[in-house]
Amino acid sequence: MRAVVQNDKNGASRKRRVRGGIAVLAVAAIASGCATGDGQEVRPASGQQPLKAPEARALDSYALKLRAALTARAAAARRWGLRQVPLTAPPPPVHKPRITARRGFEVDDQEELDLPPVFTTVPTRQRVVFLTIDDGAEKDPAFLRMMSELKIPYSAFLSDFLVRDDYGYFRRMQSGGVTLNNHTLTHPYLPGLSYERQRHEICGMQAVMKKQFGRAPTVFRPPFGNYNQDTLRAAKSCGIRYAPIWDEEVFVDHWEYREDDQDLHPGDIVLTHFRGRNEWKGTMVDDMRRFLNKVTAEGYAVARLEDYL
Repeated sequence: MRAVVQNDKNGASRKRRVRGGIAVLAVAAIASGCATGDGQEVRPASGQQPLKAPEARALDSYALKLRAALTARAAAARRWGLRQVPLTAPPPPVHKPRITARRGFEVDDQEELDLPPVFTTVPTRQRVVFLTIDDGAEKDPAFLRMMSELKIPYSAFLSDFLVRDDYGYFRRMQSGGVTLNNHTLTHPYLPGLSYERQRHEICGMQAVMKKQFGRAPTVFRPPFGNYNQDTLRAAKSCGIRYAPIWDEEVFVDHWEYREDDQDLHPGDIVLTHFRGRNEWKGTMVDDMRRFLNKVTAEGYAVARLEDYL
């Protein structure tokens, strides 16, 4: 009888040890998170907390939000008449590319005076292009809705004489994450002006931007893409660091190209304008539809220019 009791006690003790071992293993698994292929435990870095169930729920929540965002973007693409859903740009580069003046686009003493570089393409291997929109004449609310719903980044280059009748339109644009840049006060042919008059056009627009939109930009585009050394000297004195122009231009009914191959390239800057039916055979929505259909079909995403500067 004593032997039977002893055996029962030993069995219960073994069961307790097994259950205790399983519990220890479970705790260890949660604490370590994972192990290497050869069975060695991978411990959290110093200061990290053990992975807990709420983290998994947070990951599930993120996945649901991401799926909802993709679904909404696909619905927006159909609503705005696009052939495909626009591609999503990769994250901004951790290390910004070095921007220099395009060969043949330099002015005298470009490097010696450390003048803002004029460039048409950002050096990158990523299949991205950059959308830039000039002047500010047309203020189409449908355009703002389209770009917001599709999550398409772009940069606006504004001239005061065209935007002063509705600064609020561009403030709404800015509130959606769009960077507003300098395109002079009155959009003149800058090389035909003296240094002082060019400086007035550029610095004067800097003051308008600071007053109306809260900041003076560091990016400037010379009207018509025309400039000389005085332009870049004046721009630098006004706080400008970059002077991008463009490699392609898109219109409602056609594209125009700077390069002989008549094609898009990684890092190209694309130009269009704030224009509507009064000047073009269509609206800004029509213009964006043409732009997005082409870049998406050719495997390009639209990235934010300032993220690469």
